[in-house]
Amino acid sequence: MPPAFRIERPRDLLTPVVVATPHSGRYYPPDFLAATVLDGRGIRSSEDAFMDMLVAGAPGLGAPLIAAEYPRAWLDLNRSPEELDPGVVEGIARGVQTPRISSGLGVIPRVVANGRAIYRGKISRTEAESRIAQVWRPYHAALDGLMGEAQYAYGEAVLLDFHSMPHEALDGVSRSGQRRPEVVLGDRFGASAATEVVDALEDAFLSEGLNVIRNAPFAGAFVTQHYGRPSRGRHAVQIEIDRALYMNERMLRPSGNFDTIKRIITGVIDRVIASRPGRVPLAAE
Repeated sequence: MPPAFRIERPRDLLTPVVVATPHSGRYYPPDFLAATVLDGRGIRSSEDAFMDMLVAGAPGLGAPLIAAEYPRAWLDLNRSPEELDPGVVEGIARGVQTPRISSGLGVIPRVVANGRAIYRGKISRTEAESRIAQVWRPYHAALDGLMGEAQYAYGEAVLLDFHSMPHEALDGVSRSGQRRPEVVLGDRFGASAATEVVDALEDAFLSEGLNVIRNAPFAGAFVTQHYGRPSRGRHAVQIEIDRALYMNERMLRPSGNFDTIKRIITGVIDRVIASRPGRVPLAAE
């Protein structure tokens, strides 16, 4: 079984910024592919395809990068391990459900994009708990460790949690006659990150000519809720990028604009790093 994630560390930790891509994993276990009713393209429709490649410049800027190896359709790292869906996991009581569970998007998803079912029936609770133990817990232990290292060194930690969104995801927020949003910044309406962190992100994307909105339709889920504690020096922002900017969604392959968007994202990360003024490693004080 491949590792749950990979970490790419900078030669020197130069910033409190940590970069993560929890939905970019593309290792689909053979038994999972045998169990799904979807074809190869359908099962990948929830994947933040190539996002780990788009943020690959982070370590060169002094920030660590953690990237998932397993796909969101198999296990969602942006959900609580308690969000088990009785509609897809055997032996789970039908109690009070979160909106995410009700929509089939618990920690073990029941559906992919556009509500398409993943399985013919249910998986065992043992299988669900095994996925959580082998992948979810190690990933979050590692992410928490990176946040702790950053905060120990710099007095704060700033998590940039990168995702991608289907182009049609913004159909409901696009207004007639106005330019379509291309980036959504989610800070749980100010609860998961200080205003200046989100402002720096927004200004950086705007300076690159991209249209930015906040918290609609994506305000952030488990990761921002769990790691974003501004009063304790921990900030977390979910960053959603329109897939149509850098890939052919139907064919699931990078487009001719891929390198441009990679350059833009690298520049955005660099500007956020530069926006944390006067941050000197505590070890040097």
